Amino acid sequence: MNIDELIVLVEQHGKSIHRFCYKLTGNKENADDLYQETFLRAVELRHKMDRSSNPKAFLIAIAVRLNKNHRRKFAWRQRIAPTAELEEATASSSSSASYGLPEEVLLSSELRDLIQDAACQLDEKLRLPLYMFYTAEMSIVEIAAA
Repeated sequence: MNIDELIVLVEQHGKSIHRFCYKLTGNKENADDLYQETFLRAVELRHKMDRSSNPKAFLIAIAVRLNKNHRRKFAWRQRIAPTAELEEATASSSSSASYGLPEEVLLSSELRDLIQDAACQLDEKLRLPLYMFYTAEMSIVEIAAA
């Protein structure tokens, strides 16, 4: 696969890969970093990527491996020299319900939080396919390949 084909992949799957990275990391800054690292790694591994054999699953697999490596490194650093975690201000995402009645907005926000909490409590082996299906818009066959 050459660089031009990789550019086409970014255009086709970039948004869904970024949403998946956001779900993995939980914040925009880390998601942006993971997204960039995923495609940088894809450039390095482009000779292994076959456009006809589900490149989106290949990119998702790269993102998952990179995220695991980051978490492992972070855990190792925390064991060596623990640091205090900083509170992050989470901006609620704008939804289609944001233009509705205040009650609808509140109920929608609460439902979204409940679903997010339930997903976070799942084991990683169950959570990753869930994120792949809903955020990266992958089919079940693509998830199985990843």
